[in-house]
Amino acid sequence: MKKRVLPNFWLILLIVLVPLLIYQQQFSKAKEPHKIPYNEFWTAANEGKIQSAIIDNQKGTISGEFTDKTSYVTYIIATDLTLAERLSKVPIAHYEAKEPDSQFWENFLYYWAPTLLLILVLWFFMFRQFSAAGNKAFSFGKSKAKMLTEEHPKTTFDDVAGVEESKAELMEIIEFLKEPQKFVKLGARIPKGVLLVGPPGTGKTLLAKAIAGEANVPFFSLSGSDFVEMFVGVGASRVRDLFEQGKKNAPCIIFIDEIDAVGRHRGWGMGGGHDEREQTLNALLVEMDGFESKEGVILIAATNRPDILDPAILRPGRFDRRVVVDLPDIEGRLGILNVHCKKVPLAENIDLMSIARGTPFFSGADIANLVNEAALLAARRGKTSINTEEMEEARDKVMMGPERRSRSISEKERRIIAYHEAGHTVVARSLPGTDPVHKVTLIPRGIAYLGATYQLPEHDRYLKELTEYVNELTILMGGRVAEEIFIGDITSGAGNDIKRATELARKMVCEWGMSKNMGPLAYGEKQEEIFIGRDIVNRQNYSESTSQKIDSEIKTLVSSAHEKAREILTEKRDVIERVAKNLLIREILDGAEIDILLAGGELPPPVISVKQKVKEKENKETKETAVEKNNIPLPVPAPVSS
Repeated sequence: MKKRVLPNFWLILLIVLVPLLIYQQQFSKAKEPHKIPYNEFWTAANEGKIQSAIIDNQKGTISGEFTDKTSYVTYIIATDLTLAERLSKVPIAHYEAKEPDSQFWENFLYYWAPTLLLILVLWFFMFRQFSAAGNKAFSFGKSKAKMLTEEHPKTTFDDVAGVEESKAELMEIIEFLKEPQKFVKLGARIPKGVLLVGPPGTGKTLLAKAIAGEANVPFFSLSGSDFVEMFVGVGASRVRDLFEQGKKNAPCIIFIDEIDAVGRHRGWGMGGGHDEREQTLNALLVEMDGFESKEGVILIAATNRPDILDPAILRPGRFDRRVVVDLPDIEGRLGILNVHCKKVPLAENIDLMSIARGTPFFSGADIANLVNEAALLAARRGKTSINTEEMEEARDKVMMGPERRSRSISEKERRIIAYHEAGHTVVARSLPGTDPVHKVTLIPRGIAYLGATYQLPEHDRYLKELTEYVNELTILMGGRVAEEIFIGDITSGAGNDIKRATELARKMVCEWGMSKNMGPLAYGEKQEEIFIGRDIVNRQNYSESTSQKIDSEIKTLVSSAHEKAREILTEKRDVIERVAKNLLIREILDGAEIDILLAGGELPPPVISVKQKVKEKENKETKETAVEKNNIPLPVPAPVSS
């Protein structure tokens, strides 16, 4: 526990100084004599009113007391050469000549002692603070790297899943550190640097911790931002100090997280380069591979922005190896789920493979968050284990945000949303080769979702055919078409669907060459981020007439998908009615229930818990009371055909 040095310091300082200052002030007032003219002094002396007189030739004064015990002081006139003789003739009870240094200790005690005491107290507490803080005031240029020891929790490769290829690449480095002669005798040299590249949350830092746990060598860890300081030259000094520490502990590993904070391309960005950052980068380049390169010091760095790193730091001899830590596939997600589920109790019938299949494009951090949210949900419900229901609900929460059942939605809007989602569902199930519909819901989530239709792929896909993209456009248009057919009007609820459809169609035409009229050409160049410094203005490498043709082709793709969705939904009006009706009743339909409805079957009545019945009864009574009180007629629900 940290000691509260500053509060104690000020308290003690006040306790010591206040009495001294008060005493000094009172003493000064008490000792302050009454100043009188020199001739007035002689008048009083001749009249016998002077009790004592002390001559101080050093100050040129006569001081003492009157017969009424009041103090006085007067300055001796330089022309008075017979002072001692004259004083011997007047009636003064006591007079003397003071030695020059007789008042030194008195002046020191009452005037200089408090000041010196204050200086000593300040020095004492400042010294204590500097000692307790490791003399931080003079350590700006020292590295902030933390050396992992045996006391830290040990992470190994058994705690890392979903990145098997990356683990294999890094295992070679650990093996080299453990058995260097095995490689040296064949003329191989240890890589000087390894760059871990991948999206956020994929486990780059976790891999570095696993390396620290597996390798029996010193491991220094710090962030790229630790080099940045307000003082010029501090970053470069810290780089040099870091590698000096590494040289003393070689062989060792240095891990720099978020290296793009100091390794950004030199001279890029608005307003030119940043001198301090460039000095830091130059020092890092020299330490990694310069005239005095450090043997046995391996630098491992992590970043999710390799495109902005300086080319000099990426060349062989500095970062010899680039390890990609990508988003996990379905097997990787299953492995990550198994790692995180070891820490929580699971129900016996839970199917982790279905959870892994239903989390495409989830990173390791997303999956860890999913398991934690599922555990929180189970604890909130008073359960002793986590089942599939909590896992799926946690997945929906991570993807789209928490449920917002308290949001007040009118019956008319609920009916529109039901037909909208039913349109997506029926179109998706009517087109061949599409991903199965896993769930449809009317429960609002997050900010943007009033309802949702989930399609879960049976396996990970990295390539899609033209037909599959056309089907995806048709599914996106299914919600808007259902509104047109069954509501008789259009709403803003299809805004996100239209935006996604337009973006997808533009990529099909401009990037993937999937338009027969435009041909297999790429149109336009991607706009880079402004702070990277590349292509601040998006350059259009095609003519205005070509731009019009692109717009026309995008419109054709989206319009064709719209007409295809209309054909499907017009043909299957009865199916749409059944799905929408059951959505209004149940709010959530899973894949099995959707199959029954599409086959023409009917679902059994929903099971309502006692708690839900009580809540519905209370809501009904509250509504009826409000209606009677305000004399408002009961609302008539919108008709829903079966």
